[in-house]
Amino acid sequence: MTQSHPSHPDTARRERLAESTLDLLAFDTQNPPGETAELLAWLEGVILEWGVDTEWIETVDGKPNLVATIPGDSEWTLLYEGHVDTVPYEADAWEYDPLGQRIDDRLYGRGATDMKGTVAAMIETLRGFATADERPPTTLQFAFVSDEETGGEAGIDAVLAADAISADAAVVGETTATADRYSVAVADKGRIWLTLEASGEAAHGSRPMCGENAVDRLYEVISDCRESITTGRLGYPETVDRIVEETIDYYAASDRSPLASEEAFAYPTVNLGRLEGGSTVNSVPGTATAEVDVRVTPGASTRAVFERIDACLGAKPDVSITDVSIQEGSYTDPAAPFVDWVVEVGQEVGDQRVFRRCATGGGDVKKLRAAGIHAVEAAVGSDTAHQADEYVPLDALEATAEWYRQLPWAVAP
Repeated sequence: MTQSHPSHPDTARRERLAESTLDLLAFDTQNPPGETAELLAWLEGVILEWGVDTEWIETVDGKPNLVATIPGDSEWTLLYEGHVDTVPYEADAWEYDPLGQRIDDRLYGRGATDMKGTVAAMIETLRGFATADERPPTTLQFAFVSDEETGGEAGIDAVLAADAISADAAVVGETTATADRYSVAVADKGRIWLTLEASGEAAHGSRPMCGENAVDRLYEVISDCRESITTGRLGYPETVDRIVEETIDYYAASDRSPLASEEAFAYPTVNLGRLEGGSTVNSVPGTATAEVDVRVTPGASTRAVFERIDACLGAKPDVSITDVSIQEGSYTDPAAPFVDWVVEVGQEVGDQRVFRRCATGGGDVKKLRAAGIHAVEAAVGSDTAHQADEYVPLDALEATAEWYRQLPWAVAP
């Protein structure tokens, strides 16, 4: 590991981070509909003032993406990637302004920790290297994408298809750390999304014995299959063993977390997300549909888990799969040099252990890994993503900005 560049405390940085975060929060980028063009046009204007080359990639109207590149002393390229869209919000559920409000040392707003605060830290990192008297030790790229919350087709997918990035390694700005617990996400689970349908026999609600309740039938079948699937420990490479162990240790560091268990990461998990059927309270429903979310440890075969589910359902009459989406999990070797560099800088910044863990979900990082890029998720924030009164502490923004500032010096060949 190359010696990291010495820290240069900047008393103005805290206020720049607050101002940039509030500027970003002021743009309403709820996705759907995901209208991000105004925000990215503003951001491009800021970056161009620093003399940095940018590329605009837009495959869906109103959902552009922006890539900025700063040449370094080495062609080895480090990418910082962040999304500017957010999940929707219900304003009535918020005590603070969902489009940005500062209360003491907290910044509230939709996307504050997921991930406009992190994007502000990336902007600060970009500004620092763009305005420095010397080139960065390695080439830096910054990808600000428009669509992550609804799948990424207009976002990182479009950027990769356009060959707009040429990164050797990447840091994706999803929150993985809080003030008292630091981690880097080096893996994400595979997933299976199923839509199921059951048929029964309709009847009057006062005579349920004269019909066959499709809702009852579907729930019973899902329960049986869930018990069958979740009791089988998965097989995966030894490399993933370390990730699973550190993930459990990470969650055990918090008080009584239900995720601090092998069942959460060494076995498939099954969630019945939606169950619908019937039209009135006094009718026996003749049909029912359900949507089921299955998550699988990275390195284990998600396809093989689906085949077990398919076999289980195939043995049940009157229940069928009408739609399925399968995505394998992904991981970066937790012992890879790039991971070591990110962890070592994080430990210096946070003054604590940094766990190498598995994320329960998965977003843009999965697609970067599929493109052959060593990618991790790393940022400091809060545990309020997607919640009402989402916020990010200013201390977290400073820690993320310092993490990102030091990283190029640590990874320089």
